[in-house]
Amino acid sequence: MTTAASLTACSSGSGSSAAGAQNSTLQTVIKRGTLNVASCLTFPPFGSLSKDNKPQGFDVDVAGAMAKALGVKVKVVDTTSANRIPNLQTKKVDAVVCNFTTTAERAKQVAFSDPYIVAGEVLLVKKSSGIATIKDLTGKTVAVTKGSTNGDAVKAGNPAAKIQEYDTSSAAVLAVKQGQADAMVEDSNFLNYQAKVDPSLKVTKDSVVPLEYNGIGVQLGDPTWLQWVNTWLREFNTSGEANALYKKWFGVDRVFPLNPSY
Repeated sequence: MTTAASLTACSSGSGSSAAGAQNSTLQTVIKRGTLNVASCLTFPPFGSLSKDNKPQGFDVDVAGAMAKALGVKVKVVDTTSANRIPNLQTKKVDAVVCNFTTTAERAKQVAFSDPYIVAGEVLLVKKSSGIATIKDLTGKTVAVTKGSTNGDAVKAGNPAAKIQEYDTSSAAVLAVKQGQADAMVEDSNFLNYQAKVDPSLKVTKDSVVPLEYNGIGVQLGDPTWLQWVNTWLREFNTSGEANALYKKWFGVDRVFPLNPSY
């Protein structure tokens, strides 16, 4: 009786797993022939619109590579930070590739893949400044955006630094360019892009806050789809394709490793 019951339980579980796989987003995407991906097209170089009004950027290229591996076309759906989770929950999209930082709070509503890009809060300075770390900011003026915690982070690391607030990140970058500030603090990937378009600038390597790990967001309760995304990401990252795309858009090799170091 025990053996028969065990066999019945195993058979039932196997059937359930097979049914789950068939009902997965993975099978839906392949059958449809199109991968619908939410990306933020107002946050270059992660996402933007080209002169001919076509989606472009690092996240857009990641979505395209994902679709290619599936053997389907990609449809990029413009989204905002606030709409990323609702777009998944209403099945408007199959995945979110939009500078999506993984957090425990967000993981209550969506499932996250392994990291595909990592961000730190680093310093943007002129190459001639001699500034390499936060310790070099003694007596220096550091530009930060209003409402961010970057000023507090700088003060915690070097109380002798002078903080100057600006309304936007663009204004803070301009302050560094014009010599009104000695450095600014912002997302490392964003600043790498700034240094790419202006050769007089450079980005420091040390993060002034804990690193942020960005993943691809998918619906909760679909382990088959999440497994495929993670398996593809491993191939995407180890093949060198991911780093090539990063260098294309940000102008440098990855600054931080994808695997967390505790």
